[in-house]
Amino acid sequence: MTHRILRDLPFSVVPGFRPISLDLHLPEPTDAPRPVVLQLHGGGWRMGSRTSFSPLVSVDDSFGRIVAAGFAVVAADYRLSGEAVYPAQLDDARAALAWICEHATEHGLDPERIVLWGGSAGGTIAALVGLDPTVSVRGVIDWYGPTDLRAMAEHTADQPHPTREDLWLGTAVEDAPELADAASPVNRVHAGAPPFHLAHGLADTDVPASQTTTLADALRAADVPVELELVPDVGHFWKGADPSLSDSLFDRAIAFALRVTDPTERPS
Repeated sequence: MTHRILRDLPFSVVPGFRPISLDLHLPEPTDAPRPVVLQLHGGGWRMGSRTSFSPLVSVDDSFGRIVAAGFAVVAADYRLSGEAVYPAQLDDARAALAWICEHATEHGLDPERIVLWGGSAGGTIAALVGLDPTVSVRGVIDWYGPTDLRAMAEHTADQPHPTREDLWLGTAVEDAPELADAASPVNRVHAGAPPFHLAHGLADTDVPASQTTTLADALRAADVPVELELVPDVGHFWKGADPSLSDSLFDRAIAFALRVTDPTERPS
């Protein structure tokens, strides 16, 4: 499946840093503005780019699948941890949201119907931005993202340091518990947050599935609508999943995005 792509559109210029850009994946034009998925890539906050949804799926099988469902996709870069530490990445994601609002008429986008979608580190960023009370989005899709950095520090205690989380914070998690808590979505949950779709492989050794179940529990305790998909025998980035399983995981996430952006429904 093919779709139109407008590449390398700068959306943020922070003094002292490179311009930050996005790619805009567009369905065929219609009279009605399109709902938007803002996609945030993974890579441990230290690698990756907007050009790849996931290391294991092609552009057509990821971005193209979402576009075919009727969404415009804004695939946005953000500053990596070697360039800037937390919370710079959240600032960049919010700047991408602002770009969507500013350029909505030009590209046929509906700024009132935005879903955040991130995997791994991108899932953490999506969750944190979605839980920001000053941000208005219709929903958040978080695939296997870290949600509790102090619990992640326990998981990586025997691994070489600094860890991905240490590099993101700019200091060891153990040395900055308050900062780690602030960067953990599980501590940002509040009543009235947008609905969440969470998915995680139970064989994930990079980010334990408990990171996602803990967030799901916190969302339910705050009466936030949440869907939880736990996938047996599958690892990080859906490693080990056969194509039909990967397809169904995409389909269920897209179905969630369609429900929460349904123009006949009131936003949650």
